[in-house]
Amino acid sequence: MKDAVTVLFVCMGNICRSPTAHGVFRALVEKEGLAEVIKIDSAGTHAYHVGSPPDKRAQATALQRGVDLSDLVARRVEEQDFASFDYVVAMDQDNYMALSAICPDEHVDKIQMFMDFAPQMRTREVPDPYYGGASGFERVFDLVDAAALGLLDEIRRSHLS
Repeated sequence: MKDAVTVLFVCMGNICRSPTAHGVFRALVEKEGLAEVIKIDSAGTHAYHVGSPPDKRAQATALQRGVDLSDLVARRVEEQDFASFDYVVAMDQDNYMALSAICPDEHVDKIQMFMDFAPQMRTREVPDPYYGGASGFERVFDLVDAAALGLLDEIRRSHLS
């Protein structure tokens, strides 16, 4: 058995949704004492913001809720990520399709929609808040928070029991 369960959160530019998911899930995993057995990263399907910190609005929203994103840096998904990660979690259908297009066949089953872990939220996508106001970032945080709990439950059932 390998040392840890690995999770990669993916959105388009890796500055809004996926770093929010990364930070929220990391905080949850740390709170639950599972940081040694669950490893987390985030990336984007596009290279628009490689090397940049998360969007200031994403950071502000997260910080208001007790989650610090300031250490995260945007990067682009690479082909080897599909071999390295157990879960490759897409924020929306467009990014799911972009991941599917570059994923080696033997790893395609690792790609999942994040909101599938929170069916009670009645949406399959985390909407991109980039061109909107602060309320979009609040909505993203709420969705991500709910899905993070569901993903942790799934990991516990499938890998840690």
